Amino acid sequence: MPTVQEKLMLARRHLARIQLDPEDLDDLSIYGLYCLEAAVEAAALHVQIKVTKQHWEKANVAHELHTQHGLPGIYDLLNDLNDSRKAVAYGDVEAADFEDRDVAIEIERYVEAVEELVDSDDGQSLFN
Repeated sequence: MPTVQEKLMLARRHLARIQLDPEDLDDLSIYGLYCLEAAVEAAALHVQIKVTKQHWEKANVAHELHTQHGLPGIYDLLNDLNDSRKAVAYGDVEAADFEDRDVAIEIERYVEAVEELVDSDDGQSLFN
């Protein structure tokens, strides 16, 4: 099973991919979703919440992390990114309507919030 630090590093790798061109809807949809899911998994591991591989369940866990642990609310964003990922990959649903740059910033802020949660409990920084 991956560690909290490994999941955060994965989230950072996906984040770097979308930061190259935040207006690329394909990369934003796919790697933005994967970034947030890795960050949700890191936070869930840290606070000992069980997560499966289901996209919808990760959205539910994100909501729990928001209400119980003060992380930013990303439930709707996760669902929008998942729909956009499906639109890009399969073409069977419409992509969500959102401003690309705002989404990239929101994704980055979520990753940073998870890092802060982990750092505040561990007393050390993972990335500085």
